[in-house]
Amino acid sequence: TRRLATEVGTSTMAVYTYFSGMDELRRELRREGFARLAALQDAIPHSEDVVAEVVAQGIAYFTNALANSHLYRFMFMEPVGEDEAEVGIETFERLVQAVRRAVEAGRFQGDPERLATQLWAMAHGVISLELSGCLTLEEGIQVSMESATNLLVAFGEDRAVAERLIGEASVAFSGATAAPASAV
Repeated sequence: TRRLATEVGTSTMAVYTYFSGMDELRRELRREGFARLAALQDAIPHSEDVVAEVVAQGIAYFTNALANSHLYRFMFMEPVGEDEAEVGIETFERLVQAVRRAVEAGRFQGDPERLATQLWAMAHGVISLELSGCLTLEEGIQVSMESATNLLVAFGEDRAVAERLIGEASVAFSGATAAPASAV
């Protein structure tokens, strides 16, 4: 608590004024991180192309992770308390729903939740490697594009369509990463 108070330029008493303790502060930080991700997901425009919406979910995830890297580390790389297990689940459910629409449209084959989990695991792995310095941002984008294309094809999408969608998304993502990262 002392280190946190020093970092933000306040007293430990101020931290306890707003939060009953470190557990509550951790919970609120996790909630804030997922709220930021949800806001990016909410900004995804509706598309007639259901697979483009799945790709847009990935762009939102990457954008949030890079713009809020400290929160991302906290959201996904710190132990989750029992009372926090459901925090952020709605953001994953949005990805599952996008994948479900792609399955229903005949563009993907398989269980939507399992397919969504594979996409999430790929994105999380690449982001973790980039945030830890094992990959540069450019390498992370390249690996993500290649991996996402391969997953979309494995799910049932035509390779040329997958490459086009991922290529279009990478242009949008490159523009999003040019913006300054937010604090926290």
